[in-house]
Amino acid sequence: MHTALVFSTVEPGDGQRWSTWPAITPSQRGPEPWPDWVVTSSGAIDTELGVVKTGKEADLHLIERFDPGLTPADPPVKRSILAAKRYRTLEHRDFHRSAEYQEGRRTRRSRDERAVAKGTAYGRSFAAGMWAFAEFEALSAMHSAGAPVPYPVQVDGTELLMEFIGAGTTAAPRLAQSRAELAELRSLLDQVIDAMHLFARAGYVHGDLSAYNLLVHEGRVVVIDLPQIVDAVANPNGIGMLHRDCVNIAEWFTRKRVEVDAEELFGELLAELY
Repeated sequence: MHTALVFSTVEPGDGQRWSTWPAITPSQRGPEPWPDWVVTSSGAIDTELGVVKTGKEADLHLIERFDPGLTPADPPVKRSILAAKRYRTLEHRDFHRSAEYQEGRRTRRSRDERAVAKGTAYGRSFAAGMWAFAEFEALSAMHSAGAPVPYPVQVDGTELLMEFIGAGTTAAPRLAQSRAELAELRSLLDQVIDAMHLFARAGYVHGDLSAYNLLVHEGRVVVIDLPQIVDAVANPNGIGMLHRDCVNIAEWFTRKRVEVDAEELFGELLAELY
């Protein structure tokens, strides 16, 4: 018995594309089990919804991925809102400390390393992809470890698709924008410290942790911006970065009248690493 193949008659329009999910390899997809909201249909369409934020090394866009069904008259089978982080090539970015974070990392092929070192067009493109994949791997590892990070849906070249943290199409505010009362701030601090312990327990340091790289959504802290995550042992700058993260967090909460001792926190996290 043969099963008939039925193809959708819906085609992408302006500002749309076919979902890139079917074209990527399993290693480019997020850790299983995939959340129920992840759209895996080969007939799914991505729709651009606009730019959420521009940054030093990447811009964050919002897309809707949905399975439109077989005909234009069908209601969508499944849809989700995703954050699309698109890394710029080296000549279009403003990130001056990249070497500090890349120590201890190695590419798989010496040809790629030479191209990056020489600054060729291929090397610049490859380097941007390295940052996207580094963040994807970091998110995958920390999500699997139970850390409060966005779920990484997939990585494809210089584009990383991940869970959108917010309500509807409105992004959750950063901790730096929080107007939380004192009692809530204490809860948020506890969550941040717990997250730092999870990172350290897994052998990692965020490397750029501050109130600007933490989102607050429905009372929950979510850690973002992980391309610079470092192996605390393999990277000779790791311990210094850990101390900087502790100082950044302690100073911000102390200014909000929630006391935390940076050196005490640093000592606790060091004990997790060794």
